[in-house]
Amino acid sequence: MSPRKQSFDPALGVLQVEWPLFGELSRALALRVSREYEPDMVVGIATAGVVPGAVIAAMLGKEFHSIVISRKFRADSVRETPAVFGAAPHEVRGMRVLIVDETCDSGDTMRMAVAAIVNAGAKEVRTAVGFRTGSYATDFHALATESTIVLPWDKEVIIDGELMANPLYADVLGL
Repeated sequence: MSPRKQSFDPALGVLQVEWPLFGELSRALALRVSREYEPDMVVGIATAGVVPGAVIAAMLGKEFHSIVISRKFRADSVRETPAVFGAAPHEVRGMRVLIVDETCDSGDTMRMAVAAIVNAGAKEVRTAVGFRTGSYATDFHALATESTIVLPWDKEVIIDGELMANPLYADVLGL
């Protein structure tokens, strides 16, 4: 869910993903999926899973939809349990669905997305992420790492009309 406050372990490092690497990893993930699974449609978890989800759907030639699952931050910057905001796409009924997110750590968000898609009537559901960063095992991933991931769309934000370094990543990026 982007943007989000990252917990950062300096020993594990930071992986700053640039657009070319993001593209190659999305390509590799689409190829991996295509060799083992034939989804009828792809559902990206908004917000950050929409970007790789749309890329993978386009590469597979499949219909694309999104589902909004997000975490709110408490005043102390701790993320709360994720929640579904809005219904799962009704088009999933009777379909084989690939759910895509950008990263997966604990699996809380992915489990919630899978439950929502299954409850909406999907025939079969598989999961894919660009980066597996924790213990939860998705069906497909492009790269497994314990590093803190900073995606290309997370590095900068517009504040007061100016493009600036994202303050949520100031500590992680040493800004």
